Amino acid sequence: MEIQLTAKQLKVTPAINDYVHEKMEKAQKYFDHIVWGQAFLSVEKRAHNAEFVIHAPKQKFRALATAADLYSAIDLASDKIDTQLKKYKERLKDRHKPGKSEAAETAPELAAPTIKAAVIKQAVVPMTPEEAAAEMEQLGQTFRLFQDKLSHQIHVIYRRDDESYGILQPVKKAGR
Repeated sequence: MEIQLTAKQLKVTPAINDYVHEKMEKAQKYFDHIVWGQAFLSVEKRAHNAEFVIHAPKQKFRALATAADLYSAIDLASDKIDTQLKKYKERLKDRHKPGKSEAAETAPELAAPTIKAAVIKQAVVPMTPEEAAAEMEQLGQTFRLFQDKLSHQIHVIYRRDDESYGILQPVKKAGR
C-alpha cells in the first residue's frame, strides 16, 4: 500500500515516518482491498492532530484524532480507522451470508409480523357525506374517501357493524 505523509508546522523525522507507516499498514490486516492511504499530521498550539484517510474501491475511510503528544494522536487515529475497517468488513460479510441474521435467530418473538396490504386508489371528489355514502353503496365498497364540500378536508366514510355509517375526520394533535 502506498502511503502519503503530510505534516504541517512539524518536522517529519524518520522515527515518525516509520511509526505512521507501521500504523497505516496495520489497517491492511483488517481489510485487504486498500488502494492507498494518507496521513496528515499537524501541531496547533499544544494540540497534536493526526488524520488518517484510507482509500479503498468505492469507499473512503477517515479518522481524526487530537492528543497532547503526536504519538498518542497517531495511535488514536489508527484505532479509529481500524474500528471503521472492522465494522465495514463485518457488514460485507453479513451481506453475503445466506439465511437469517443472528439477531433474528435469537429473538424471533420480537420480530414484527408482516402485513399484507392492498393499495386502493380513489379519486378525491368534493361531495357531501350523503353523496359519498350513496356512491359507496352503489359501488359495493365498505369505505369511501372524499373531500367534504363545506370544510374542504379529506374524510373517509365507512359502514359500521351496526349498519350505520362512520366518518373519519383528520384533526391536529394538541401541542404540535
